[in-house]
Amino acid sequence: MASDQPIVIYPPGEDGGRRVRAGAHFLGMAYGLLDVVEFLRLAGLDDVDDDWMRQSALVEWRGGGPDTWST
Repeated sequence: MASDQPIVIYPPGEDGGRRVRAGAHFLGMAYGLLDVVEFLRLAGLDDVDDDWMRQSALVEWRGGGPDTWST
């Protein structure tokens, strides 16, 4: 995965899970910030951590920020 692709975290669903997409690729359903970090590491972004997720301009949080995991 190229590091310049936008990363979109969608609003929480009824079960609290949030869809995670990088560019055109669906990475999975996250139920916490650590899930998102792991998806991105598996996709090739080795230096991703909690702080990076909270501060990166590449991440678009929809329906709440990194601390929103329920409806």
